[in-house]
This record gives sequence, C-alpha cells and structure tokens, in this order.
Amino acid sequence: MKQPAVSVVVPCYNGGRFLDQMLASLDAQTFRDFETVIVDDGSTDVETIQRLAALPSNIQIIRQENLGLAAARNTGFRQANADLVLPLDCDDALAPNFLADTVDLLGMAPSDVAFVFTDMQATGSLGGILPRHFSRFDQLFLNRLPYCLLMRKSAWEAVGGYDAEMRDGYEDWEFNIRLVLAGFRGIGISQPLFFYYVSPGGMLMSRSARLHGKLWRAILNRHRDSYNWRRLYFLRSSWRDQKTRFGLSTALLLVWSGKLLPARLISVVFYRSLRLIHWLRVRRGILTSSGAMVSREKRGTIG
Repeated sequence: MKQPAVSVVVPCYNGGRFLDQMLASLDAQTFRDFETVIVDDGSTDVETIQRLAALPSNIQIIRQENLGLAAARNTGFRQANADLVLPLDCDDALAPNFLADTVDLLGMAPSDVAFVFTDMQATGSLGGILPRHFSRFDQLFLNRLPYCLLMRKSAWEAVGGYDAEMRDGYEDWEFNIRLVLAGFRGIGISQPLFFYYVSPGGMLMSRSARLHGKLWRAILNRHRDSYNWRRLYFLRSSWRDQKTRFGLSTALLLVWSGKLLPARLISVVFYRSLRLIHWLRVRRGILTSSGAMVSREKRGTIG
C-alpha cells in the first residue's frame, strides 16, 4: 500500500453530528494524497457510535477508552502512516486549498521549519476572521497559533507529543511551547483556510478559559528553567530577528503574577477579558464576513 503524503488525525468524542461537515471539507480538498484517521475517544452517544460505524472503509477508525483530547491526538499521530500530519477536531473544517497550500509550503521549507499554519475563519457563536501569528518569544506567553498545524511527524516525536495529562485544555499551547524551545520554526499563510467552530459549551470557553490561572501555572512549573529571567533575557536576545509584542519587563510580570497571584483571580480576569474580546470580534465579524476584510499577502514569514 502506497504511503500517503499527509495523515489527517481527527479526535472524536460524542461529536457525530459534526462529522459530515468535517468529512465534506476533506472530500473537497484539491490535494488528494492523504489518509483520514479518526480516533474515537470513548464516545457514548448513540448518534456518534452509529455514524462512525457507517463510515467508508478507507477511513481508519481507532477506538480507545476516554483519555482526553491530547491522548487521542497522540494515538492518531502514532498510527499515522505519513511523514506530515494534520490534527483536525471533528467540529472544524478546512478550505478546499488548505492541504494543497500548506503541503507545498512545508515541502519547500528548511528542515527546522516544523509546521505551517493559516489564519482562522470563526464559525458558530463567533464570526469573522481571526488572524494567527507566530513569534517564538510571544508564544511563551500567549498562544497565537491554531492547534491545526500541518507538521512534520518527526517534530511531534522529537518533543514527546502532546501532554495527555492536560485534560482541561491548553495542551496545544504547551505542545507549541515545546516546539519553540526545541528550536523549531513555523510558517504562516495569511488566509483563513481553517474553519474553527466556536461554542459557549466548547473546551475553550466552558473549561480552559475558566481555569486559565491553574493551567498557566502548570505550564510555568513544567518549564520553570525557561521562565527564569536569565533564560528569558537570553531567548529574547536570540530571537531579535522576530517582532514581539512582549518586552522583557512585561514577560517577567506575566511570569511572576502567574506564580504569585491566586490562580482563581487570574482565571476570572482572563475569562472576562476573553468574553469581551469575543463580543468585540462578533461585532467586527459582521464586517469581515461580509467581505470588508483588507486583502493581505498569501504567505507569511518564517517564525
């Protein structure tokens, strides 16, 4: 059997109602040399179980007990037959040229470029275009990358995969931090080729954002050697070729507040700020979704 160029890894937990839309977006891809690997993470609802059972035989279904999103992605990566892997949640979708453009760009990139990403088109309770950005220093303090990265499987292996213990969210942010600290870079495409479904009941708004203080502190503790002031000074100096939104003083303030302030207080402030940002984006989304978005260059710089 011929090895595919790309493996699309789709974790699914009780998300059967979304599968048709996600699979339709894969069927519409202009790049056809890919396989689809769906990891059923212990689904319990009848609709999902029946929908998965009815999928065509060319889609690989892996069933496991409910271990969480990070563990499901790791399972899919391990079973992936391709050297390039794309994680895609079952409630999200891709523009028809997503794989064609990202595969082409990653194929021309140096070996230390581990991934390619695109801007996001928000759907569901949040509309409009969400530009994504990658700065190695900024990534230590704010996750501006989507989880949906076309990446080299070797990079996933090099950093040890996703942390399966992070079941409350931010597993993609912490994974991206490890990519950065391992010396990998990424390339952005300034087009919204990734359709991201936003729901009040989704992981980000219903759980991760409400636990931001706890999760941020867990990241600081896991990477404590990288968040001391000497190391941060060295990293910022080493990455001066990239624009950054965070000065060293701001970075240290975020670190110290994350360690010293009550996690609940940090979570409340972050969650309310995120809700405000979402409200503002909903208003702006009326414009962006109607075509008033200013056009930009298709391909971004290497970060």
